[in-house]
Amino acid sequence: MKKIYSIIGLCILIIGVSLSILFINTAKSKSYYTEDYRPQYHFTPEENWMNDPNGMVYYKGEYHLFYQHNPHDNKWGPMYWGHAVSKDMISWEHFPIALEPDDLGTIFSGSAVVDWNDTSGFFDGDEGLVAIFTHNGDGQKQSIAYSKDKGRTWKTYEGNPVIPSDPEIKDFRDPKVFWHEKTNKWVMVLAAGKKIMFYGSPNLIDWEYLSEFGNEGALGGVWECPDLFELPVDGDPNNTKWVLEVDIGDGAIAGGSGAQYFIGEFDGTTFVNDSDPKNVNWLDYGADFYAAQSFSDIPESDNRRIMIAWMSNWLYANQVPTENWRGGASFPRVMELKTTIDNQIKLFQRPIDEIQSIVGEEILKIENKVISSSDASNLLSEIEADLYLLNVEIELDKPADFGFKIRKSSENDGETTLGYTHSKNELFVKRIQAKVDYFSPYFNGRHFVDIGEASTIKLNVLVDKSSIEVFAQDGEFVITDLIFPSDNDRGLEFFIEGNEVLIRHLEIHELKTTWR
Repeated sequence: MKKIYSIIGLCILIIGVSLSILFINTAKSKSYYTEDYRPQYHFTPEENWMNDPNGMVYYKGEYHLFYQHNPHDNKWGPMYWGHAVSKDMISWEHFPIALEPDDLGTIFSGSAVVDWNDTSGFFDGDEGLVAIFTHNGDGQKQSIAYSKDKGRTWKTYEGNPVIPSDPEIKDFRDPKVFWHEKTNKWVMVLAAGKKIMFYGSPNLIDWEYLSEFGNEGALGGVWECPDLFELPVDGDPNNTKWVLEVDIGDGAIAGGSGAQYFIGEFDGTTFVNDSDPKNVNWLDYGADFYAAQSFSDIPESDNRRIMIAWMSNWLYANQVPTENWRGGASFPRVMELKTTIDNQIKLFQRPIDEIQSIVGEEILKIENKVISSSDASNLLSEIEADLYLLNVEIELDKPADFGFKIRKSSENDGETTLGYTHSKNELFVKRIQAKVDYFSPYFNGRHFVDIGEASTIKLNVLVDKSSIEVFAQDGEFVITDLIFPSDNDRGLEFFIEGNEVLIRHLEIHELKTTWR
C-alpha cells in the first residue's frame, strides 16, 4: 500500500512541476519583448547594450548579424560580439556571444566573409566563415577569427593581430573586407582618424598597405565603420559605380553621429570620388542611422545590396529611456544607384521585400480624394495603431503644407510630426520628448531634407514602438528617428495648412510583431 501511495505522490509531484514549468513558460511568452518602447519588428538584443552591427554575412541559407554588445550592462562598456541568425532578416534567433575580450583587448567592430576557396588555410581545403575585427587594448589593431560550423563557434587566429596598431593613429578600426574579383585579392577598408586606408591580402592573414582616401565630404567627427561595394546604375550591369560609405562620430546633418557616402571608381587599389570633394551625400537625414553595414556574400541569384545600421545617436545613446536593453538595428534596406531627373547618380533606399511577411490587416485605404484644411483633422481620427506601414502619394496643385502626427495622444505632451513645408521644399520629422520621459537636451529637434520642387510627394513610412523610418520620393531621401511615445499614444492625425491637396493614394496596414 505504501508503494502505491509513493507512486501516486510521485505522479502528483511530476504533474505539479509540469504545471509550474508550463505556467512559467506561458508567463514568459506573454511578457517576452513587451517592455516599454521595445521594438516589435526591428532587431534588438534580449538584454543589455547594443551598438554597431558587425560581421553581417549570408551563408548556407542564413543571415548572420553580429553586433557590438555589452552583456553586463545596458550602457556602453567592454565590447563583445553578440550574435543572431535569421533566414529572412525579419525573424531573428539569438545565439550565444561569438567573440569576447582576450589578452589583446576588447572586440570592436568589423566584418565577416565566406572564405570559399580556403585562401586562409583554416578549413582543410573546404570553406568557412572568417571574421575580421578590431582588438581594442594598448592601441587598436586588426585581428581575425574563423568558424567551421556555420558561425556557431569561433576560434581566434593564434597569430593575431594581422595588422598591428599604428602609434601615430589613435582611431584605427572597423575593418570591412571583401573579395575583389578583378585583382584576385581580399581588400580591407579601414577607418583611420578622418581618412580611409585600404589594404590587400591573398589569404586574410598577410596584409599590405594599398592607398588612402580622405579630406573630403563631412569631417566634423572621426570616421568610423566604412563600407565599400559596387552597384549597377539604373539596374544596368554594364554601367557600375563604387559606393564608399563612411560614418562620422559627430557633426552629421541631424546633429551628432551619422552616415555619409561617396560615389566613384575603385580599381582594387585606389578609390576616386566622382564628386566635388566638398560635397556631402548623407545616407540618412534623421538622427538615428549610424554605423551602417551591408551583408557580404549575398547570392548572385538575389544580387541585392542590403544594409542595416545602429538606430541611435552617440549624443544620447546611453540615456534613452529603456531599461532591460539599449540599442537596436534599423529595418534592413536595399541600396540602389539611380539617375535623378537632374542627371545625378544617387543612392536610393527601400525596405526589403520580406516586409510583406509581417504586413497585417488593412487599416485604411483612400484613393483620389481631395482634402481641405477643414477636412484634414477628421480624416484619420478613428485610427489607433502603434505598428504600421503607411504609404501615401499626395499631389499639390497649389502650395500647401501638410503632414501626419504620429503616435498621437491628447494626454501626452510628447509629439512626433512628419510633415512637408512647401515654401522650403522640406520634408521633416519633428520630435518632442514627453516631460515625464525627458532624458536628453539633444533629443528634441526638427530633422529635415530639401527634396526639391515637386508636385507629387510620395512617402513610405515604417512606424514601430519607438522609431519612425521615412522613405520619400521612392527612397531618394530617408529620415530615421527614434521616438518614445507611451503605449497609449496610438492616434494618427492628418493636417493641412493652406490649400487643399489631392490624396492620390493612402494606404495603412498593421505590421505584426516578430518576437511573440
